[in-house]
Amino acid sequence: MDGILALDQGTTSTKGIIFTTTGEIITTSRAPLHQIYPEDGWVEQDPNEIISSVLSVMTDCYRRSKEQGIRITSVGITNQRETTIIWDKTTGLPIYNAIVWQDRRTTKLIQSLKDQNLEDTINAKTGLMLDPYFSASKITWILDNVPNARNLVKQNKLMFGTVDTYLIWKLTEGEVHATDVTNASRTSLFNLTTLTWDDDLLEIYNIPKNILPNIKKCTDHYGDISKTFVGESFPIYGVAGDQQAALVGQSCFQEGQVKSTYGTGCFALVNTGSKILHSKNNLITTISYQLQDTLAYGLEGSIFIAGASSDWLLDNLEVINNHSEIEQICRSTPDDHNVYMVPAFTGLGAPWWQPNARAAIYGLTRQTTKNEVVRAAIESVAYQTNDLITAMAKDGVDLSVMRVDGGMVSNHWFLQFLSNITRLQIQKPANLESTSLGAAMLSGLGNDTISSVDAIAGNWRSSFQTDITMHIKERDRLTHRWIQGVKATIAYHSD
Repeated sequence: MDGILALDQGTTSTKGIIFTTTGEIITTSRAPLHQIYPEDGWVEQDPNEIISSVLSVMTDCYRRSKEQGIRITSVGITNQRETTIIWDKTTGLPIYNAIVWQDRRTTKLIQSLKDQNLEDTINAKTGLMLDPYFSASKITWILDNVPNARNLVKQNKLMFGTVDTYLIWKLTEGEVHATDVTNASRTSLFNLTTLTWDDDLLEIYNIPKNILPNIKKCTDHYGDISKTFVGESFPIYGVAGDQQAALVGQSCFQEGQVKSTYGTGCFALVNTGSKILHSKNNLITTISYQLQDTLAYGLEGSIFIAGASSDWLLDNLEVINNHSEIEQICRSTPDDHNVYMVPAFTGLGAPWWQPNARAAIYGLTRQTTKNEVVRAAIESVAYQTNDLITAMAKDGVDLSVMRVDGGMVSNHWFLQFLSNITRLQIQKPANLESTSLGAAMLSGLGNDTISSVDAIAGNWRSSFQTDITMHIKERDRLTHRWIQGVKATIAYHSD
């Protein structure tokens, strides 16, 4: 039997999954990944741990494939986006830790660009907001703060990459320095119209062009994995950032189809087809995917804290014993909605874009229980999603159904509350590994082991879906109070 290996490098773990060409899982492997928090708002990872985790799951999947008689025909890669790595190409060693997408250290740099009235220029070219979230300001910070970095650039010794680029360079043993259009579109250096690195943007951020990777289509060939690692070489076809890969995995190939992924953060991405739709409501315009004959744009809303709020409840507040008990807590807690959490632990993402905001809980009384705080944390993810859906509607996107994936969707109470708040039918897929599946499907399309997107869409199945059960007046009351909480949080941190 033939299989496609997806390497899914995420924020908190790395997964390797071998799929059939029809999207069925053959075998899986997972390796945890640690985060480093040097200062408030700073988030880093060790690039060596990132590549080690990838090699671990790849080796494990390869071993299992041999045991089961599976022939790996190609490898697809998907990754946490925006996370920035710069390395010395002569030594192969990173000159600094990976700066993770959640990191907010470049807030002052971003504000200085806003003060120069550059936001409209950058948005028109990239579709992105001026925010520390994206790669460009992270690159600038590394080059300006790591000793001798600028000199190494002049000597043509440094390379930049988002995680996909770093993995490809490592796996091909330095043969290929490339990224795909979806990851490039998250750097704030990529022109959405020309599909190239933009010289004006490079000048704004003071970034030299010689450190940037080549840009390719999602289904292009990205070289071959060296035999050094498992004794056999495999072609790399299919590369996309995690949210775009999930869009493919959810078979959202039609204009107007939307998916929302609930992992560490939450990311709602709608396919806008061949149109570049510039948001007037603080959403991001991005690339959904580029196949050999198709380019699809997208509109995305990014929330920094979704499942991460559950981690905070477990690790910091210690009010739950494990994640699996959250759904029962939500179901058994009185339905009065008096407690609201605004989980701005690392600022607020779309559509608010407030990097200085910090988390707050409202409505506490002497009678408030820890379970109400737990439920408020979960409800906050639905409210934040609704902010995104509302912004999409204002931008002219008509939605009635949303496909969901990620760790939080095992909580059916959450999915029902999400449905009631967004006024959308929520569809949960039978295959929850949408991101990995998307990488595998792109790989199959590139390597011609999968015939078309129609073949992929024909295999998509729903395992759970909702109907709206909350009265519109109650929903409006709840969302109004949520907005009050968000505005109060922003005001508190506005000085």
